[in-house]
Amino acid sequence: MTLFGIKNCDTVRKARKWLAQHHLNVSYHDFREDGLTEERLTEWVAMVGWEALFNKRSTSFRNLTDAEKSDLNEAKAITLMACYPTLVKRPVLLKDGHLHIGFKAPQYQAWFNQ
Repeated sequence: MTLFGIKNCDTVRKARKWLAQHHLNVSYHDFREDGLTEERLTEWVAMVGWEALFNKRSTSFRNLTDAEKSDLNEAKAITLMACYPTLVKRPVLLKDGHLHIGFKAPQYQAWFNQ
């Protein structure tokens, strides 16, 4: 199981704390330090769709040029997320070939009790 995010993100911190409190063994991958490839993003998009993964509410999105923001589609979103990893909604939890995007304690609880 791997948690992906950036260490200064409050939501990622909450997820890491929750996982530790529940004694779940999780490796951590920081987008900024460890990178994020288009290949990995393509795999994730195939699992959940680009709209679920791409964060249009982020400061990073607001800072994009109008040309970058316009005509978004899957290929363009993957390219942008690879260039600007903070465009990825966080955290991303990969467990047994499945992805969970974001963090809310009740959702994690339900996901782990499946």
